[in-house]
Amino acid sequence: MDMTVFQVESNKVLPCQGGLLIAAPFLRDFHFSRSVVLVLEHNEEGSMGIVLNKNFNRLTTLNELVPALENLPPIPLYKGGPVGRETLFYLHTLSYLKDALPLGNGLYLNGDFNQMQEYILSGAPTQGVVRFFMGYAGWQKGQLKQEIEDNTWLVSNESKVDLLSMYLRDLWQESLCGLGGKYAIWSRYPKYPSMN
Repeated sequence: MDMTVFQVESNKVLPCQGGLLIAAPFLRDFHFSRSVVLVLEHNEEGSMGIVLNKNFNRLTTLNELVPALENLPPIPLYKGGPVGRETLFYLHTLSYLKDALPLGNGLYLNGDFNQMQEYILSGAPTQGVVRFFMGYAGWQKGQLKQEIEDNTWLVSNESKVDLLSMYLRDLWQESLCGLGGKYAIWSRYPKYPSMN
């Protein structure tokens, strides 16, 4: 029997812009346990990303922040990370948004917020098209590389899941499963083994 299947080891791939960091199954950090982070930047100076699958403790909406959206159906805000919680980010598929940063796989980051607001006010769908986040995750020079070497993160530079439509609770498991092999086996490991 191949006993390495029981060892959670990083795939030692370095992340790139638009890639995913998938938390190792045993990571117990409050902010990052079972998280999936979309990498926005990774270079010699450091790294930055947005946690895709965490909610705030209470339902928080974009409507609360933008008075013009006050009377529209609630647009959820997600917890993008522990840094800069006053900073709004949005991931979307609207390629025409001025100054939007292409991340690959048809995803864009931010862009002209007035255009985004017009899009929402027009009654166009937001589900599967745009998600809003407050805050981000950041790593200093060499920190993320060290965490990958310490088996904290697995890296996928080719996501096999639809990041804007995927149900948040399923994103970690589906992303890990998408790596295949022993990672697919670990995707079924219970968060709280003692409760099984």
